Amino acid sequence: MMLRRSLLGAACATVSLPAFGQSCAPKVADGELVKARTLTLSTNPTLPPMQFVNAQGQLVGMRVELGAEIAKRLCLGVEHVRVEFAAMIPGLAARRWDIINTGMFYTEERAKLMYLVRYEEQAITVSVPRGNPRKIARIEDMAGLTVGVEQGGFEFRRTQDIAKALEEKGLKPITIRPFDNFAVSFQALRVRQLDAAISIDSTGKEYEERGDFTRAISGLYGTPINFGFRSKALATAVAGVLTEMRTDGSLKALLDRYGVKEYEGAFEVVGPS
Repeated sequence: MMLRRSLLGAACATVSLPAFGQSCAPKVADGELVKARTLTLSTNPTLPPMQFVNAQGQLVGMRVELGAEIAKRLCLGVEHVRVEFAAMIPGLAARRWDIINTGMFYTEERAKLMYLVRYEEQAITVSVPRGNPRKIARIEDMAGLTVGVEQGGFEFRRTQDIAKALEEKGLKPITIRPFDNFAVSFQALRVRQLDAAISIDSTGKEYEERGDFTRAISGLYGTPINFGFRSKALATAVAGVLTEMRTDGSLKALLDRYGVKEYEGAFEVVGPS
């Protein structure tokens, strides 16, 4: 509980930047936005280097930069709302923000709930204490371990898939410990309350390069990452910006800087018919 309190103090905080309307006309109507002339994005800042709060208390990371660049090209101001992932889809439906920008994995179920635009490829990593003392190298080596993961999302479901695969092979089941966010899960791993923590490849790599943890397994369940929208018109406008950024090379430059793979397909809107 103490870990949770220390890490969630920034939840639901907002970070705003000024509008760009003085030099160009907004490309999205105010009626499609939560706040006039402003693009409001929700983010869960617990996944360095993709979205996190740095030592100066600033919200930074690849997805934060991408969201700001999209807003700029739409001639809108930008506001980032920090919130737990579990609140993001209900908050989108309730018009609390315009875009879910937190590294949400694509699923057909989500495409029935909201409009999606895929732009990034990610996979799942299993992080363990430094040096990998249990010598974990494959899923079978996880039998009997206690594993932490953020609750409710794609990573949680894939952790359940790992548990099922182990049971089908007659191996000891894993104990899954769900947490409110990835930061708390990694803190539990740091103090050896867990044997492993599940996150995305980019975050597992970042923690390994910092010397905090070791990536025992990576590249599991590769799946596109997407933005989520309530407004189809806004989704269409963002898809156009991503296409523009692909054409001028700025999207690749940004993703390459963070070692992230770009989605190979067209930047198209998928969602409710």
